[in-house]
This record gives sequence, structure tokens and C-alpha cells, in this order.
Amino acid sequence: MRQKVLKALANPPRIFYVPYNLAMLNFFFWFMLFVVIMAVFLILPPHDIPMWYPLVFLGLLFISHTILGIYSRKDSQIAQIILSTIKIFNKRIPKRLKV
Repeated sequence: MRQKVLKALANPPRIFYVPYNLAMLNFFFWFMLFVVIMAVFLILPPHDIPMWYPLVFLGLLFISHTILGIYSRKDSQIAQIILSTIKIFNKRIPKRLKV
């Protein structure tokens, strides 16, 4: 039983060699950027969206996923480091601390 717990902590779930949380964060970032830029293309004239434009985002998604895979191989806990940093930035610090 103890070995299973240690193995689960040492080897987080992965999607194509990238930790699950970090892969989902990467995909969400590129998808939202794609949606925002496509909306800008549709709002502004002349409404011409190049046919190759989605392929650029797929390529950038693939490149960033590969880079994350390389870094996560060196440091297997990189996802926890990044997610804890994001959580620190999301916390609101009160102006006046009560003692």
C-alpha cells in the first residue's frame, strides 16, 4: 500500500509526457487566445480570416506542449510549482492586516 501512494505522488498523471494540470492550462491558454483573436477578426472589417490561421495556433500549441514536456522531464514537479504560483497571485491580500 505504501508503495502505491509514493508512486502516485512521485509520478503525477500525464498527457503526452506533460503533467495533466499543466497540459490543460496550456490548452486552455491557447484556445482562449484563439477565440479572442478570431472574434477580433470577425468584428473588424474586411472579415477575411486566412485559411491557415487555425494551423498557426495548432502549431504553437504543439511547440509549447513539446517545451513543457522537455522541462517537465527535468523537473517532474513543475506543474505543482506553476499552479502554486498562480494560486498565490489569485489570493487577495487585505490592505490592513488584523493582529
